[in-house]
Amino acid sequence: MTIRKAVIPAAGMGTRLLPLTKSQPKEMLPVGRKPVIQYILEEVRSAGIEHILIITTQSKRSIEDFLEVNAVSSSEIYYIRQTIKPGLPYGLAYAISLAKGFADNEPFVVCLGDCIIKSGSSDFLLKRMIESHGEHKASATIAFEEVPIEEVSKYGIAKPHITGLEEFQLNDIVEKPRKEDAPSNLAVAARYVFEPEIFSYIKQTQPGLGGELQITDSIRLLLKDNHPVWGVRLREDETRYDIGGFAGYFKAFFDFSASDEEFGEEFRKYVSEQ
Repeated sequence: MTIRKAVIPAAGMGTRLLPLTKSQPKEMLPVGRKPVIQYILEEVRSAGIEHILIITTQSKRSIEDFLEVNAVSSSEIYYIRQTIKPGLPYGLAYAISLAKGFADNEPFVVCLGDCIIKSGSSDFLLKRMIESHGEHKASATIAFEEVPIEEVSKYGIAKPHITGLEEFQLNDIVEKPRKEDAPSNLAVAARYVFEPEIFSYIKQTQPGLGGELQITDSIRLLLKDNHPVWGVRLREDETRYDIGGFAGYFKAFFDFSASDEEFGEEFRKYVSEQ
C-alpha cells in the first residue's frame, strides 16, 4: 500500500517543559545533534511519504524558519496554524480535523510532533503500520507499546480481539483507564494511519477527558459502526521517546548522544566516570 501524506500535530503548549519552552517549541528542542521535529520528518520520509502537513500555532514560527533551510530532501511541507481561542474544545482530534482539506479524501499518517520512534532495523514501525493497514483494509491502524500496568492511566489503552500478537484487531480502546479497569497494558504509541472517514467521526466526537476532543473517542465511534481498527506493536528493538516532559526528554538526549558515531564513545566514558 502507498500512502502519500502525513500530518504532524505540533500545536501543544509544552507546559510540562517550562521554562525551556518559553523560548522555543518542544518540537525544536535538541536531541543529540538534531531537533525533535527533524527525526520525525526523517521517519516519515523513510516511509516514502513526500507531502507533509505540520499543524502549529503562531508561537511556533521557529519550526517553519528551521525547516525552510533544513527540510528533508524532496519533501513538500505545508503548515496550518491552529488558532487558540478560550473555551473551545481542543485536543488531538481537533488538530487532526484541520487536515481534512490536505488529506483530500486520501488515507494519511499521523505522527505526533513530540514523540520520536527509534528503530533498530529497516523494517521500522511506520512502514509496518502502512503495510498492515493495506493488508487488513483497516479504517484506522494504531501503534501500541507495552507499559507497566501502573502507568496505564496516562494513555489510551487497547482491548485486543486476540492477545499476544504483533498485529491485532481492536475490540475497543479506552482513554486513560484506572489500572483495575484497563483491558490490557498496550498503550497508544504516537503513530496512526487513517482512512478519510475519520473526519466524519471526529465531527461527531464530543468533548471528553479534560474537556478536549480525544482522538481515542473518535476511534471508538469508528469501532461502534463496525469499521475495522488494527494495532501494531513496537518491537523489542524499537523505543518511543516522549518529549512532552523532562523525564522523556532527558532519556532521549542521553540515548541519542550515547549512540553518536563521533562522540558517543567519549560521552559514554564520561558518564561512566561520574
